[in-house]
Amino acid sequence: MTGSEKDINAATARQQLRQLDLLFEWARLPQWLVMLAACTVTVLIWQHTSQPLVLSWLGVVCLLTLLRIRVARCYQRSPAEQRLRPRWAALFYLGNAVSGLSMGLVHVLLVPVDTFALQSGAYAVTTGVILCVSIIYAHRFSAFLSFALPSWLPPTLFLLWQDDPTSPYWGLMGITLFSCMLLAAAFINRSARHSQQSDIHNEALLYRLDEARQQAEALNLQLTGEIQHRRQAEQQLRHSHEALEHRVAQRTAELQQIQARLSMALEASALGLWDWDLRTDEVHHSHLQEIFGLPDTRLTMQGGLRPRVHPDDVERVRDALVAHFKHAKPYCVEYRVKHQDGRWVWVEDNGRAIERDSARRALRMIGTRRDITERRHQHDQERLAATVFEATSDGIFILDPQRRILAVNQAFSVITGYAADDVLGKVLASSSTDPDTLTTYARMRTALLSHDRWEGEVQEQRRSGERYPQWLQLTVVRNEAGEITHYVGFFADRTINRQTEEQLRYLTDHDSLTQLANRSLFTRKLNEATGHARIRGHELALLHIDLDRFKNINETLGHLQADALLRQVADRLSKALPDTLILARLSADEFVVVQQDLSRSALAQLASRLLQILGEPIRLGSNDLIISASIGISQFPGEAHNSLQLINQANQAMQHAKHLGGNGFQFYSAELPTRNADRLHLENELRKALADDQLQVHYQPKLHLASNTINSAEALVRWQHPTRGMLLPGEFIAIAEETGLILPLGEQVLRWACAQASQWLQAGPLAVRVAVNLSVQQLRQPHFAALVEDILTDTGLPGHLLELELTESMLLEHSESVADNLAALRQLGVELAVDDFGTGYSSLAYLRRFPIRCLKVDRAFICELDEQPGDTAIVRAIIAMAHSMHLRVVAEGVEKESQLAFLRSQDCDEVQGYLISKPLPADAFTRLLQQWQYHADSASHSSETLS
Repeated sequence: MTGSEKDINAATARQQLRQLDLLFEWARLPQWLVMLAACTVTVLIWQHTSQPLVLSWLGVVCLLTLLRIRVARCYQRSPAEQRLRPRWAALFYLGNAVSGLSMGLVHVLLVPVDTFALQSGAYAVTTGVILCVSIIYAHRFSAFLSFALPSWLPPTLFLLWQDDPTSPYWGLMGITLFSCMLLAAAFINRSARHSQQSDIHNEALLYRLDEARQQAEALNLQLTGEIQHRRQAEQQLRHSHEALEHRVAQRTAELQQIQARLSMALEASALGLWDWDLRTDEVHHSHLQEIFGLPDTRLTMQGGLRPRVHPDDVERVRDALVAHFKHAKPYCVEYRVKHQDGRWVWVEDNGRAIERDSARRALRMIGTRRDITERRHQHDQERLAATVFEATSDGIFILDPQRRILAVNQAFSVITGYAADDVLGKVLASSSTDPDTLTTYARMRTALLSHDRWEGEVQEQRRSGERYPQWLQLTVVRNEAGEITHYVGFFADRTINRQTEEQLRYLTDHDSLTQLANRSLFTRKLNEATGHARIRGHELALLHIDLDRFKNINETLGHLQADALLRQVADRLSKALPDTLILARLSADEFVVVQQDLSRSALAQLASRLLQILGEPIRLGSNDLIISASIGISQFPGEAHNSLQLINQANQAMQHAKHLGGNGFQFYSAELPTRNADRLHLENELRKALADDQLQVHYQPKLHLASNTINSAEALVRWQHPTRGMLLPGEFIAIAEETGLILPLGEQVLRWACAQASQWLQAGPLAVRVAVNLSVQQLRQPHFAALVEDILTDTGLPGHLLELELTESMLLEHSESVADNLAALRQLGVELAVDDFGTGYSSLAYLRRFPIRCLKVDRAFICELDEQPGDTAIVRAIIAMAHSMHLRVVAEGVEKESQLAFLRSQDCDEVQGYLISKPLPADAFTRLLQQWQYHADSASHSSETLS
């Protein structure tokens, strides 16, 4: 055996010992991972398998962990010669196999095969640990196999043999993972073996180098004898050196000249040279003034140059430097730096490391830097122009002087249908065969030669043969000598514009919902029709159709269903009147029909037929809806003399038909009442009445039956109209409700009533509780209770002498403001009464919810007490119910003694009506109180006299 082979064998033994040391040193982490996996799996499967079996398995794993740690310690304490004995390797591989088997038994013994969720969790834990341990041992293939085979093979075979739906797939996945892991381990082991062999050879080489050193010392002795020969050679070299110095001086002068020329070239090119010493961080830089606006001075990279780099570019510059330092990649980067005047300048950096230390760390770097701001700006402009060229929706093409196509954009291909490759290099010519288009192109060429520009509309043809309108613009590009270098053309497809114009024209004249003519088109057509009828002697009839109670439909079913209803109505009218002169929709639920040369009887038949058609059930979703309409008819030139009168008269007739109950038609006549005009006139007069104090308050007394005295009254508003006389509330209250005038009117009545009640309290003849009717709009006001409080304070009236009468519908509103106002009024001591009880939505719920103190039985039940036994029972029940709830009862409309006697027999608390007194002005009511007071005093005096 040669010396080299002995050295290699010795190195091999040392490597084997080192590997075994590493195996025992790394054995602890895999075993702790196995222990951790065992604990985790125990927690996961504790409730799903045999607990004694789990504990036994966990105990084995724990014992195995302790034994392996003990063996590792004993191995580490043993001397090197004993660690090479085979028993240590056998103990390691045995422990490895048992550890792997303990992981494999999780799948075989512990995890039920019919629980996918449990399988996935347990298999994930064990598989992860097995993969980690296998990779740790992969550098030693025997260690890898001793753990991987026991851990993978038993569970994989076990799962493949199962007949449940998921286990074979788990087994297949195990085979796949084991195969992949085996390949990875083989690759890692192969790399480790190559590394081991390299280490062995390197160690052998070290021994050889030592032998070579010994041989070199022997050779030194031989070299000593040769020194004399070298001394003689030195004399000869000295002479040669002098000749060389002379040549170097000449060469230096030449280099200085070259350097001077290079410096002048650099100065002319404004290219900055920099030299960076990484040990001191100093940077020597030329052209600082031109690039950075700084004076020529020494700078540092960290303190002088790096802070000037744009924050968005710092990382990119750093990455380029790191790539150059570590991987010797070329350093070339563009970035922004801050000029001394505050602007950002683009620079281009090129450089390389020219000096490195023994560890290949860069020590010095040189390079060039130049200002490329203008170049970048030009590049950005070119890129922007290219983007606009391709992104614009207009077609663009560029021609050479011979009108050959040089370039087209994407829109050109989209509009014409011709791809760029199909037209590039070809002479621009029209695809259309239309003579007008060809003539236009001829005029275009003439105009370009004289004016350098042409634009206009041409009829072009796509590749598919489709003709389309095109708006074309052509511009001539000339050079400094005035010669044509290019033609630039822009064109747009006007097809969509034409369609849009037509659509806008249609929408301008038609209703978008029903597609019928709108008011604008109707007005124009009606003016034309009346003009033609006047000239030719025709007769026109206008039918104004308005759907009855459409507002309720809109509010109940919603706007979408109401729109669907209008579309169906329009469709029915269109089908019923295919030859009508005009059919239009004027507003939400108003339609008009204009017919020509129909007699009055024919118009009546037509109106009846339309009412019948509109009255047929309409299907809206899952609902069948039946509607009605009111139709007003006017005729030209019979009653109307122009189109405006025709419209107004038909509208007036329609309003009269609606006033009569709807679902009918009316012809216009001069005798029709002008209800709308009267109503508008009355509204204006009511506003004036509020301002001029034309309103009055009358008081109707309430008789207290138990004491036969008058101690309360109801305040009723009257309007002393300057021409119509005294108007009752029924003639103007509804208008006040609709227009919002009820708020100032109600406040005025309340203030007057409280002031009068305060006067009776203070001046006599006696205190009277005054009742005032409220509107729901008043009660909805958030600060109504505060207003009442202010009025009571201003007039000095105690709250218990004011009673506010509400309707049942007001109490049924689920409104926070209503509830808050009622609660606040009760806090003020104001009495609350329910007016017209029994005619609305009577409910004991609101009687219990709100602080009601009084019920007023409606006059409808009182006036027929003698004729209707049912009314008698109702009144008796209302009184009994009210008394059971500790409420007062007031009966309205008492006009007969029999009614009074019945109410007295039923223990009704108070009555009011014409039998007692009609509503009276305040002074007349005061006299009535004095009379009742006088009669009461006389009766009391007579009683005392008799006694």
